[in-house]
Amino acid sequence: MTISRELEAQILRLYHAERWPPGTICRQLGVHHDTVHRVLAQHGVPRAARLVRASKLDPYLPFIEQTLRQYPRLTASRLHAMVRARGYTGGPDHFRHLVATLRPRAPAEAYLRLRTLPGEQGQVDWAHFGTLSIGRAVRALMAFVMVLSFSRRIFLRFFLDARMENFLRGHEAAFSAWQGVPRILLYDNLRTAVLERRGEAIRFHPTLLAFAAHYRYEPRPVAVARGNEKGRVERAIRYVRESFFAARSFRDLEDLNAQALTWCEGAALERPCPEDRRQTVRAAFEAERAWLLALPADRFPTEERCEVRVGKTPYVRFDRNDYSVPHTHVRRSLTVLASPSEVRIFHGPEPIARHTRSFDHGAQIEESAHLEALLAEKRRARAHRGIDRLATAAPQSRALLTEAAARGENLGSLTAMLLRLLDAYGATELEAAITEALGRGVAHPNAVRLALERRREARGAPPPLALPLSEAARRRDPPVRPHALSSYDELCPEEEPNA
Repeated sequence: MTISRELEAQILRLYHAERWPPGTICRQLGVHHDTVHRVLAQHGVPRAARLVRASKLDPYLPFIEQTLRQYPRLTASRLHAMVRARGYTGGPDHFRHLVATLRPRAPAEAYLRLRTLPGEQGQVDWAHFGTLSIGRAVRALMAFVMVLSFSRRIFLRFFLDARMENFLRGHEAAFSAWQGVPRILLYDNLRTAVLERRGEAIRFHPTLLAFAAHYRYEPRPVAVARGNEKGRVERAIRYVRESFFAARSFRDLEDLNAQALTWCEGAALERPCPEDRRQTVRAAFEAERAWLLALPADRFPTEERCEVRVGKTPYVRFDRNDYSVPHTHVRRSLTVLASPSEVRIFHGPEPIARHTRSFDHGAQIEESAHLEALLAEKRRARAHRGIDRLATAAPQSRALLTEAAARGENLGSLTAMLLRLLDAYGATELEAAITEALGRGVAHPNAVRLALERRREARGAPPPLALPLSEAARRRDPPVRPHALSSYDELCPEEEPNA
């Protein structure tokens, strides 16, 4: 129990000046006797020896001590069962209390204060800061934190996941903000850094190794269960939670990162340097800046890359959303390259689409040109279907449309007019009328219509009745052949006359 300085001073005064025994102090001040004895012991007053009474457990103490030396993590309940099997009749509660005093304790480990040279080392880690809602999506809000071990300058940036691409983007942003790279970066056993570890044998992520080679620094993991080795970044994350993120409001991720950058360049730089509190972090960083490694001339590629398959519709699915592509690339495998702000789609080396990235869920990000091209293709397909139907029903229609095209006529409207005449008069009559119009040298549907009317009047047939049936309805409703109604009489036999 932690007590105040005032209470501690009162205990010492009552004991030394008023000569109160510890028991009286406990009762009058309302504190536990262990607290009083601890305060007195810390100020050189030995604890009075108590009268030790005989216990049922005394004969079994050598066995208990020997067992605990051999199995120091053996539970008190299991040890109690072992002692009862040897004749002990005491209860488990008192036994558990006594075993706690006999159990061997590991000696406390002392640590050296780790000091580094300027520009020598940085420490990196991720921290989880809850979630962020974007439209219908709920994304994890992850903070990338890097701190220089000498000056304790902090770099902070928030991302919506902790994948490798964002891990590398955080590194690049920190290097750019500092205009330099530390010689060594310490990592915890992060999945984005260490793929496998067997004792001292470590297998780094190959992408991280390539990134480190590009910026010429050494990636180094901390030892297992050695949190003190990366204590600087752990304290930096705690400082971020308490001094920056607590009770902070922001509109979106971009606004949060803008505020984080302002904080890193302002309040976080003006705090006292933990290594030398006589100067600020800003002053310590100015002394460290010259010892950082120089940045390379080019950047390391940090775009997300994945292979996608386009289905029947002209969209590719990437990161929970659909992005449009030209309809000519359906049923193909494409490549997506994505940055935090843009999604680019490639067919081999050729870029075919570019979109603003969305972090929503189930959104359709479309380019109007892709959909307009698909609609135009569908219209052309309908026109081709009409021409094919005409060519099947009236082969001479191809010659008529060819001559009309040579004169610059609108083939779509001509085809529609001929299809209406086909529906009204039938294929045989239309073929004969087209042949007559071509024979007269007038390749136009009006000449065909006049020829059809003359042939109808010559036959004495009534004018055709126009039925507004769609093409789908004509294909769906097959012709019904009439048949004799006498077959229905067989279903109702004649009744016999009454006798």
